[in-house]
Amino acid sequence: MATYHLNVKFGGKGQAGNHADYIERKGEYEKRKDLEYSEHGNMPGWARDNPSHFWQAADQFERANGSTYREIEIALPRELTPDQRIELVQDFVRQVAGERHAYSFAIHNPKASIDGGEQPHAHIMMSQRINDGMERSPEQYFRRYNAKNPERGGAKKDSGNLTPTQQKEQLRTLRASWSALQNEHLARHGHRVRVDHRSLEERGIKRTPERHFGFAASSRLDHAQRREILQNRAQPLEHFLEKAHSVRHQFDAQVQQKELVKTLLQDVARERGHALTARINKTGEVEFERAPTRTRSNTRGHGMGIRDNSRGYDYER
Repeated sequence: MATYHLNVKFGGKGQAGNHADYIERKGEYEKRKDLEYSEHGNMPGWARDNPSHFWQAADQFERANGSTYREIEIALPRELTPDQRIELVQDFVRQVAGERHAYSFAIHNPKASIDGGEQPHAHIMMSQRINDGMERSPEQYFRRYNAKNPERGGAKKDSGNLTPTQQKEQLRTLRASWSALQNEHLARHGHRVRVDHRSLEERGIKRTPERHFGFAASSRLDHAQRREILQNRAQPLEHFLEKAHSVRHQFDAQVQQKELVKTLLQDVARERGHALTARINKTGEVEFERAPTRTRSNTRGHGMGIRDNSRGYDYER
């Protein structure tokens, strides 16, 4: 079943090259056989045919306290086919990287350690530097940007000086856009399941959220821990079904009660010689109308009142 997960992190100097090898399953990671697809784009000319060279240059020439990449890690829906997942990630990369940020992404699909099913997810590495089309050497590309003479400085970073509040809002917007895009693709391919980026608390769901386990952490879980997690996953569905049955019983009881009122009032009207028709409207209220062939009775007494909606008369017993 489709689940929502999005995590953003940044890599420091000396981490980009190794992480690029990790997501593309190269070098020491090539023994892992879960790579489903990889792609890169928006690279400067000197790295267009060798994206690894770009990330290695970032490690070598980026400032000591600068970040070499921004990574977005996302869970992908099991419901989609491999080709459909590629299409989904490509659409998301176009949203977040545009045409001017160098990127590399890879889709992994290992076997889930908890339930044994597929666990498709994607790692998207992006440079924060803007590829403005100017020819720069690898060393110059990662220098400090020169606003007065851009050709003399490095490629500009778009990270800006955001406040913590602005950063949170930016992340909130990113999470919402990924949720919307994922649901759009699920609907496009005929799936009714949907994901929601909001927290359980924001959705009014009272249960403890499940901890997200990475590949290494989930592989260390024992049988009892896996069974407990699966049981907890099943509880929300069972709770929903119980609540649905309860609401249905309440609704049925209300309908039966209104049908009884409708019948009783028709019987009373019939006894008094009033030709009335009754129905339950869309809001669940009982409405009455006097048949046009009958006249209003002037008989009065004490008891139940009947409303004639056709003329506004009150009939009383």
